[in-house]
Amino acid sequence: MAVFRFDPCGIICIILTYLAVFYADYAVVEWMVIPTMSQSLWGAFNVVCFNTIVFLLIMAHLRAVFSDPGIVPFPDNNLDFSDMHSGAGSPVNKEDWTVCSRCETYRPPRAHHCRICGRCVRRMDHHCPWINNCVGELNQKYFIQFLVFVGLASLYSVAMVVISWTVDCTDCKKEMVFREHRVIHTVILLIESILFGVFVGAIMCDQFQAILSDETAIEHLQKKGPHRPRKPKMALLSEVFGRGSPLLWIFPCQSPPRNIENLASYEV
Repeated sequence: MAVFRFDPCGIICIILTYLAVFYADYAVVEWMVIPTMSQSLWGAFNVVCFNTIVFLLIMAHLRAVFSDPGIVPFPDNNLDFSDMHSGAGSPVNKEDWTVCSRCETYRPPRAHHCRICGRCVRRMDHHCPWINNCVGELNQKYFIQFLVFVGLASLYSVAMVVISWTVDCTDCKKEMVFREHRVIHTVILLIESILFGVFVGAIMCDQFQAILSDETAIEHLQKKGPHRPRKPKMALLSEVFGRGSPLLWIFPCQSPPRNIENLASYEV
């Protein structure tokens, strides 16, 4: 159930994201690599590597934007909530199932209502304007991958700036205008890379802390500590990234695991 949300804040953040990504790609290739490394395979190697990171970044971001975060489906029939007290014929008999007064439906454990999306999302962590979507059970993997690739692109950009300004630039033009433009693009690229790198690094730490503690950001804010058996760290990571080889966790082409039990038990 992937639906693009026409939220003004989210759309603006997506536009800013792609402007920043495409500018970084332009600045690295046009002003860092080509003037200093165009005569060697080292330049081609760096262009390919950086654009591969950019491609994976965009792929992960698009998946995070358009993937279903784990929206709790509406029941086929209207529900009579008077059966909550009788405990007959409803999912509320299951442990920790609750009723959402906004969606007027039952929701499974650890599901929360997003006021921006207007729906309940299973294992919702937060609503992120940078992907114009909730981060939930089914798309958290793509969101973390997006953060990882933004961090890698930021580090790579800083490295390219340092290398391009320390090597002998024999092909650089001697005109003052060219030098001024190169300095301007260098400063902008450094500021962008440092800001985005620190920003996504902090969010990435929060995401992994939430996964390994088995507690979403909403549960932490509500001070509802996990009352679940402790799981091994690899098991917690596998719930997010999939049960395949950890070597594949970095690629956004693998579908996230779906909790079949939660979906199947939602038959009212």
